[in-house]
Amino acid sequence: MQRIVILTGAGVSAESGLSTFRGGGGLWDDHRVEDVATPEGFAADPDLVHRFYNERRVKARQAKPNAAHDAIARLAQLPNVALTLVTQNVDGLHEAAGSGDVIHMHGALAGALCGACGHRWDAPDAMAKADTCPNCQTPATRPDIVWFGEIPYHMDEIAEALSRADIFAAIGTSGRVYPAAGLVDLARSSGAECHEFNLDASEISRQFHHHHIGPATETVPAWVEGFAK
Repeated sequence: MQRIVILTGAGVSAESGLSTFRGGGGLWDDHRVEDVATPEGFAADPDLVHRFYNERRVKARQAKPNAAHDAIARLAQLPNVALTLVTQNVDGLHEAAGSGDVIHMHGALAGALCGACGHRWDAPDAMAKADTCPNCQTPATRPDIVWFGEIPYHMDEIAEALSRADIFAAIGTSGRVYPAAGLVDLARSSGAECHEFNLDASEISRQFHHHHIGPATETVPAWVEGFAK
């Protein structure tokens, strides 16, 4: 049995038409990341942030899984594989492709979170500053998204999976956002064979044993086929 941990980033969904963000201080869908993906940005202009994520929620629901998502879902079904799938993505395309038990370290567009009491519920198509929490009735609704400066979800569970992994694969990640960029170090220290899938070398490429350069829709299915033989 091969124990595999896969980490996916925005690059795996890019071929489904969803935008990626690269580099601090840049633009994300024509917005400064500091304005739409930080607690400070939300405090300064919650209307803008809600509009931004409402638009992203619509785009994500219109998007379709691509061949990379499909291949990862097939990998989990193989009898010789025990897969832990971790994603930085919030779009839900892994679930749409048939993957179950996906660990969303950065939250999900499909979720709403109360900033007052921490209650979570399914997000409607559109959220607004005046929306109240169904648990405490406080108008403190926000997207259930981990923003820059916040602690990602499920880090203990992820570290435990990496400590037992035979293989670690990072697919479509830039290597610029921590702690996700540090997961390869945890995997290597546990003796895992580490694979990087990207369009080109990342800032942490030297940490990986194997490199698969090219579109994820081509490299990931080819890699998965090797486990099916």
